[in-house]
Amino acid sequence: MIYQLSQYILDIAKAQGWEEAVSWLRIFSYVSVRAVGAALTAFALCMFLGKSVIQWLKDIAPEVYTPEWAKNTPGESGAKKAEEAVMEALKKKHGVPSMGGILIVGVMDVSALFWGVWNELLLLTVLSMIILAGLGFYDDYRKVTRSGEGSPEWVKIGVQLTLGLILVSYLYMDCSVSFLIEEVMVPFYKEPIMSVGVISSIVGAFIVILAVFGSSNAVNLTDGLDGLAIGCSLICTVVFLVITYLTGRVDYSAYLNLTYVPGACELTVFCAALGGACLGFLWFNCHPAHVFMGDTGSLAIGGAFGIMAVLVHQPFILLIAGGVFVMEIGSSALQRYYFKATRICTGTGKRIFLRAPLHHHLQRLGWSETQVVTRLYILGVIFAVLALVSLKIR
Repeated sequence: MIYQLSQYILDIAKAQGWEEAVSWLRIFSYVSVRAVGAALTAFALCMFLGKSVIQWLKDIAPEVYTPEWAKNTPGESGAKKAEEAVMEALKKKHGVPSMGGILIVGVMDVSALFWGVWNELLLLTVLSMIILAGLGFYDDYRKVTRSGEGSPEWVKIGVQLTLGLILVSYLYMDCSVSFLIEEVMVPFYKEPIMSVGVISSIVGAFIVILAVFGSSNAVNLTDGLDGLAIGCSLICTVVFLVITYLTGRVDYSAYLNLTYVPGACELTVFCAALGGACLGFLWFNCHPAHVFMGDTGSLAIGGAFGIMAVLVHQPFILLIAGGVFVMEIGSSALQRYYFKATRICTGTGKRIFLRAPLHHHLQRLGWSETQVVTRLYILGVIFAVLALVSLKIR
């Protein structure tokens, strides 16, 4: 919006002969300037609105739901001290409002639309994020008003898959961006491993749907400790900020043998706004948390990562950049299916981890909450560096 406004003023000034007086407005044509503006705006809005939003969330859901297993210290004899410490920590979280993701999504969307140049890539990402945030808010609200009974699993899966199908259909029908589906790219390779064809299109469509579905659920599972999901999201956002900028520039994308995606630079503004929102929310979500993002934030942020990975033609880069999220969802999947498999084979289900996802397992090993979060941050930074290095090693 600010870009269009600045250009409008410059056009009027040029026609009337006083263009030099407002020549400074040309700075808004630079993506870097608008990205900085988007980040600062989102952060400032978060800080300004944070306390009011937290109080509002407490008012609409005064009885915050806490699972039964988190309310009671295990009664088994010989229970580990680590387990008891975890339970005590969980009790202290009772009463902290959820659904804080509405703050993240709200300020991020306002900032991105204000500073960005509206194009199909930006609008597609923003609208998808709003849909997933709405799904998450519905799920969170049911939990706090129905004693933990969230939305049925088929509803969440159905909305996520439908969103993926809509994204696939839109990209496939738009000839200018259909190559994002028809050509399958992987890290460390210059050329597509699969090119135009029916099989390639089917594989590409499957990858798009999996990216949106898997990423949104991965961030959702990571949201279990104070500051963990939002901090890792901030790290991952920085990676996508760099990638979107590179793929949106003809010169840089050609130098690095990346696919040039016209208009992708506006996703840089989106990433900057998301980063500012994450940083602002972390102010209230760091230990001890005053608010949780809930499914409202985690589904939306995760879905945004998946969509951006598709739109910059690097869907598999998310597996590297979001390595912590992959570890979290992988540990949950392993735990669940290993338990089912051993129960079928032996009659007794066995577990790989003390508790899934991974961050709860680490707590049961005796790590404090802040140790788990900080060390996963460190891993997140390492994964982020590896993701950026993969752009050069091709």
